[in-house]
Amino acid sequence: MVSLKRIACVDSGSEHARQGHEVLRSHYDLSHVEEADVIIALGGDGFMLHTFHEHMDHNLPIYGMNRGTVGFLLNEFREDALYERINAAREERIYPLQMIARTADGSVHKAVAFNEVALVRYSQQSANIRILINGEVRLEKLICDGVLVATPAGSTAYNLSARGPIIPIGSNITALTPVSPFRPRRWQGALLPHTAVIDFEILDPQKRPVGASADSHEVKDAMTVTVSEDRSKFVRVLFDEDHSLEERIIREQFAF
Repeated sequence: MVSLKRIACVDSGSEHARQGHEVLRSHYDLSHVEEADVIIALGGDGFMLHTFHEHMDHNLPIYGMNRGTVGFLLNEFREDALYERINAAREERIYPLQMIARTADGSVHKAVAFNEVALVRYSQQSANIRILINGEVRLEKLICDGVLVATPAGSTAYNLSARGPIIPIGSNITALTPVSPFRPRRWQGALLPHTAVIDFEILDPQKRPVGASADSHEVKDAMTVTVSEDRSKFVRVLFDEDHSLEERIIREQFAF
């Protein structure tokens, strides 16, 4: 592995994250992102996602340190032996989902999501959604508050709170999870190969409007939404050997 020596640091802007940034600045000679070998991200999981989107095109490994709350995607914050930790860290590649949403005014919106693509009702009426997998209708009508497609990295976020499955990194699987389903009453979602193309068709969209989101990118009045994995893009995320993302996902499945 090539030694990573030039460090850039970005932070969420919170007081806790800014303090951490100043601590690192006092210990290390920090570089600009354009000149760096690695990016240090200081904040919480939300800021880590923001960093993925903001710096995806730089193709630099991202080493997050927790200055937020849960910090599922981040390592423990410590200022000592940072070069050694970074160079000993394990790299994971995280591939995003691509969302293509067509709206009532005929426009087409494209965005990528490292956590999930979610459809959510925008009225007091339940959403009615038809679901197709690889062009074949699998659910003629799902009556629900919403439905989402989650990556393995995002399976412990919104997907988990909607009672979806936790997926190990590298399993090449995505989760299709309903949010508060009413009919079919017993349908709890599905695990799909990462190659699957998932189409959602909004039924009765004038009476039952639905919005779609890819991570933080939101689209109102969706008529159809297509979701598939985008293998042309990825982020390189570094985890301490004793704090790997794979281990945390396994551990989360036994948390009560």
